[in-house]
Amino acid sequence: MTKAFATLAWGLTTVVVLFLITQPISLQAHLIVGIIVVLVLTAIKWFPSVGLRRQVFLALGTTIILRYVYWRSTSTIPPINQPENFIPGVILYIFEMYSVLMLALSLFTVADPTARKPAPPPAPETAPSVDIFIPTYNEDEILLATTVAAAVALDYPKDRLKVYLLDDGGTDQKCNSSNAAAALEAQQRRVALQKMCADLGATYLTRARNEHAKAGNLNAALEKTNGDLVAVFDADHCPTRDFLQNTVGFFVADPKLFLVQTPHFFINPDPLEHNLNTFERMPSENEQFYGMVQRGLDRWDASFFCGSAALLRRQALKITNGFSGVSITEDCETALELHAQGWHSVYLEKPMIAGLQPETFANFIGQRSRWAQGMLQILILKNPIGRPGLTLAQRLCYMTNPLFWLFPIGRLVFLISPLLYLFFGLQIFSSSGGEFFAYTFTYMIVNMMIQNYLYGKYRWPWISELYEYIQSIYLFRAIVAVVLNPRKPTFKVTSKGDTLDENQVSELAAPYFIMFAILLVGVGATVWRMYSQPYLSDITMVVGGWNVFNLLMAAAAIGVVAERRNLRRAPRVEMSRTGELEFDGQVVPAMIEDGSMGGVRLRPLIPMDREPERMSKVVLRFETKSDIPNDGLPMVVRNVARDGEGVHFGCQPTREKPVHVKLIADLVFGDSTQWSNFQQRRRRTIGVLHGTLFYLHLAAFHSLRGLSYLLRRRRKPAKARA
Repeated sequence: MTKAFATLAWGLTTVVVLFLITQPISLQAHLIVGIIVVLVLTAIKWFPSVGLRRQVFLALGTTIILRYVYWRSTSTIPPINQPENFIPGVILYIFEMYSVLMLALSLFTVADPTARKPAPPPAPETAPSVDIFIPTYNEDEILLATTVAAAVALDYPKDRLKVYLLDDGGTDQKCNSSNAAAALEAQQRRVALQKMCADLGATYLTRARNEHAKAGNLNAALEKTNGDLVAVFDADHCPTRDFLQNTVGFFVADPKLFLVQTPHFFINPDPLEHNLNTFERMPSENEQFYGMVQRGLDRWDASFFCGSAALLRRQALKITNGFSGVSITEDCETALELHAQGWHSVYLEKPMIAGLQPETFANFIGQRSRWAQGMLQILILKNPIGRPGLTLAQRLCYMTNPLFWLFPIGRLVFLISPLLYLFFGLQIFSSSGGEFFAYTFTYMIVNMMIQNYLYGKYRWPWISELYEYIQSIYLFRAIVAVVLNPRKPTFKVTSKGDTLDENQVSELAAPYFIMFAILLVGVGATVWRMYSQPYLSDITMVVGGWNVFNLLMAAAAIGVVAERRNLRRAPRVEMSRTGELEFDGQVVPAMIEDGSMGGVRLRPLIPMDREPERMSKVVLRFETKSDIPNDGLPMVVRNVARDGEGVHFGCQPTREKPVHVKLIADLVFGDSTQWSNFQQRRRRTIGVLHGTLFYLHLAAFHSLRGLSYLLRRRRKPAKARA
């Protein structure tokens, strides 16, 4: 009854809204209504975003947006007898409507997100058996050893848990390569990883040929294993001990459940976060997806597999003959197939893996190109909207994600459009300055307020636009390629763990500096038109303001492609964990302040009779989260430093025995609460005004830094010639 009443209420509201937005009212009246709505939305934002308040906020905001769409569709498109204006004008209109469509789909998706808690774990004697799959291609042994050790240490009945390393870098095909050097490298890799797995308690698997990329690797392992459930972790995704304790129970409760997906948490910044120095203070880009979007999808039983940090039911995978491999995003494609077969999914928003992001801008673009092409392959080859077996809600959700990846085209259209007027005098948007302020400006404000209301904790104002811009220039080509030949894209592994010895300009930076220069010339064109055509000053100011917005985005992007040096191959994780430091017969209490796969920072809590020096050998003892034989972790002191709190030591583990790898994994990656706590420290809503000021600061400061990097690079050849 309640659901029927709610449906009726929303139906009547929709009819009323559609009636109101088509009513002819004066410009002044619309402006007043827009201001009133903005004030009401501002007042609602002071209260928690739940229940009726949330629905009223979205309904009022949607009314202003639809009023803009009606005005934009009926009053602003240039006459068809002016093709030089009409054609670009229609293109701009189409991508504006695309943006509105994506907003509508987003509102539908996240209108009522789930907030699940971990499922109670099953009794040990009835727990389903679990196979852990860790696919690898070219990752180094230290990284793989840490991930395998963390997986082996999962809190689960040991007789029901098996860990498999799936090595595509040591296949028969690679070991028998006609290239002697490549064959030797593959053979040595296979032998080394076989020994590593044996030492750590895992099983090494490989296959004959490198076919169908990651999906093929996973499917080959499915044929050789028999666990009831399959957990997938990427090679750089270390699980915390409680992963299975928090997820397996969902499968016991629902026999038609095929997937429990959890967030991807990253311990290192992406290139934007690193180069703009925002990692510690601003939510990461992926938090909007894993913090809100996946929860919204979960409400409609449409949360999908993201390739890692997930648990799947083998029985369901048998129906689709394993992991789907038509597209290069096998994860989402597999989920689509199983949802269409009537299986269910669950999303649990609890970070229980820690992974790595691409460190360089070039690798970042390569990763996003693969995602974009894979999602568009699903759109073209799988046609979610017409897929039999899906509910209407699931069809809309599965359309949202592929359609999102068309943003590079729209972003470039929005970038170029104001220049058509400023440089060539084309009028592709027929309106006055007053109409723009009354309709477009209020629409933009309301749009920003809705996004801030829904995603404020997960994405700050203007950051989405910046991420889209930095990807658009290169993803545009990737999109065109997949549209022309949907089956051509191939899976490429994203490089992780790269270092930069010095500050540098990315090898992909040239288009961003060129676009910045063009937009800067556009500012000059604005000034020229203001003085030469004063009778068009209102339109010129509007278009010039649009160009300035694009210029600020391009300025911030210069900071992104100006790459700051990064010397750490293994990112450090801050912690506050007590232990004991043993050196030269002394055992003193110590605080473990940070750690990684390659190092630990220790601070003695009491003075030492004799302090270790650089290259001294020490032993760290600490209480482990898992049942690991613990005689201490031997380390070598690499750095001795002092500050206001005393001395602290930078130490490197020696990894003399397999148990030492297990101790490192336990120390750094064993506890999921540290990931949740880190996320919560960054998740705060700062509002549209505060976010705009923050964005302006980023654009101003880091554009100057980027230009200084460019000038420094140009001086180097001259200096060498001298």
